[in-house]
Amino acid sequence: MAHAYTPGLKVAARIKHRCRRLLPIPGEVRVEVGDLVGPREVVAEAFMPGEITPINLANLLSLPPGDVPECLLKQEGDHIEVGDVLAETRGIFGLFKSRYNSKVSGTIESVSGVTGQLIIRGRPQPLQVLAYLAGEVVEVLPGEGAAIEAEVTFVQGIFGIGGEAFGPIRIAGEDPKAKLTADLITPDMEGAVVVGGARVTDTALGRAVEVGASAVVAGGIDDEDLKNFLGYDLGVAITGSEDVGLTLIVTEGFGDIAMAERTWRLLGSRAGDQAAVNGTTQIRAGVMRPEIVIPLADAPARREAGPAHPTGYLEQGTPVRVIRDPYFGLIGKVAALPSEPQTLDSGSKARVLQVELESGSSVVVPRANVELIEE
Repeated sequence: MAHAYTPGLKVAARIKHRCRRLLPIPGEVRVEVGDLVGPREVVAEAFMPGEITPINLANLLSLPPGDVPECLLKQEGDHIEVGDVLAETRGIFGLFKSRYNSKVSGTIESVSGVTGQLIIRGRPQPLQVLAYLAGEVVEVLPGEGAAIEAEVTFVQGIFGIGGEAFGPIRIAGEDPKAKLTADLITPDMEGAVVVGGARVTDTALGRAVEVGASAVVAGGIDDEDLKNFLGYDLGVAITGSEDVGLTLIVTEGFGDIAMAERTWRLLGSRAGDQAAVNGTTQIRAGVMRPEIVIPLADAPARREAGPAHPTGYLEQGTPVRVIRDPYFGLIGKVAALPSEPQTLDSGSKARVLQVELESGSSVVVPRANVELIEE
């Protein structure tokens, strides 16, 4: 049987999913293998050094820099609070002394007799890594983090902004082909992952922020709407750090595009269930896709067998999405994979495949113009 390989997009009702949760710096892992964790549970923690505050005591007390160490009432390593006296001059005959009271709290890190400057280090800032995926800890990496595994409903998107978010799935509207507009966003969607149909408007996103929605998932978005919502043109190769009040995931692409019927039905079947979403998208080396992860409450303890062929394997019957005009966004199954190159309408030659669409009709497209929908 003819076959080929192509990039894949996972849309699965049930799949074994594993995620590695790692600290950027060495720290303490707070879970053990076999632990069951919730999505917001801290699995690892480290402490970032606090901010430093330089204080030029030589200038503040009108002293030569070399005299500063002798005037200190606190020493290196001492903890101080706001208002504590750090230094006091000798004065004249014990009179006319000058003092400096600290305006910040922290620990004295260093004192220089050359510059007359004192450095105060603020309290260490905790850096916590949440589980993100509700499941079982299957691996612990000492000092780094852990791997968590669970059976989930898993949907990958095309594009997203914003980082990790959590909340129950709420469906807005009744048609995957209808726009997600502001009137479909209601106050009871606070904290929810709102799933719309086709294009989401900038006013709908603004309304979602107002009601406190955790995330919005839609079929498409117009570039101008995205610019209006962000307040600037997004021109970076990786997203996920945007601080806009919610996470946005687009499942199909840019433009007035309906969400795939299969994706809409799948997310609709999980309405009310808790989900974890991540809008991080990377389009260069090390591709990262935005995702919606919904743990299955009835997941069996046994481990199911993996796929019978490698990821990205394209053969007859494989579900695919067309990602180029004139059939952009259409979904179907591979009906045939001719081995010989064929002449396209443009006059060029390319290897093609025949796609049987959900409507029952068939189209012939270049193999480079499809994306695998991995189940």
